[in-house]
Amino acid sequence: MELEDRITVATPEGIELTLALAGAGSRFIAIVIDMALQLVLIVLAALAALDLVGGGVGEALLAIAAFAALYLYYILFEVLAAGRTPGKRVTHLRVVRAQGAPVDLPASAIRNLLRLIDLLPAAYLVGLLSILVTQRNQRLGDLAAGTLVIRDTSVRRRPGSRAWRPWRARRASSGTRPPSPAPAGRPAQANWSGWDVSAVSAEELVAVRRFLERRESLDRRARAELAHRLEQGLRAKVAGAPAQLGAEGFLEELARVKATR
Repeated sequence: MELEDRITVATPEGIELTLALAGAGSRFIAIVIDMALQLVLIVLAALAALDLVGGGVGEALLAIAAFAALYLYYILFEVLAAGRTPGKRVTHLRVVRAQGAPVDLPASAIRNLLRLIDLLPAAYLVGLLSILVTQRNQRLGDLAAGTLVIRDTSVRRRPGSRAWRPWRARRASSGTRPPSPAPAGRPAQANWSGWDVSAVSAEELVAVRRFLERRESLDRRARAELAHRLEQGLRAKVAGAPAQLGAEGFLEELARVKATR
């Protein structure tokens, strides 16, 4: 069932990406792992605060540590670990914005603040029901923050294993697989004078510039997919571009050359 839960989002560059949504089962396993780790952190904090400090100060420190373990735990991992808590890392899940971009601090804070409601009346019952009835498998926190939980794309499988790849751009009918992301760098001395970019339209140039402006905020695989798709559609329109340029290097030079003409 979870493998069928997919949605398509349109990027500002005019390219559609398909996201494989996480289902209730894998998300429940992830939260169980995270809650077990949180419990361990609280126990360790209690031992340190009450045994080493004791008294009212120790109790205050324990309260702060418990808050950090229960609330800041998710925010720190989601923002600093590309949307993955330890539980989500084990189950190969990731939190992203609804458009596929990485989750940011405000979104993570909102989705985790409402986690208290999702916990009610017990054992994430409200959150589970929300995941089951919403079109994008979102709990209340996800709905409020505009986030999704998807299957992680950066997981590397063993050779020969059948990996489910959730990020899929709608490729050309040939079905060719995009190459691995190439370095965005360009040759030290690019021969711009030999580039003929007259066939590139203003709309296509806008799409290239939008990608270059927001690429740092994209998931690694989504960034590679978008760069490849843009290059695939534009390289045939540009004469004189060096073949050794990677996808992002080609797009950088295209925008630069077009700006000088």
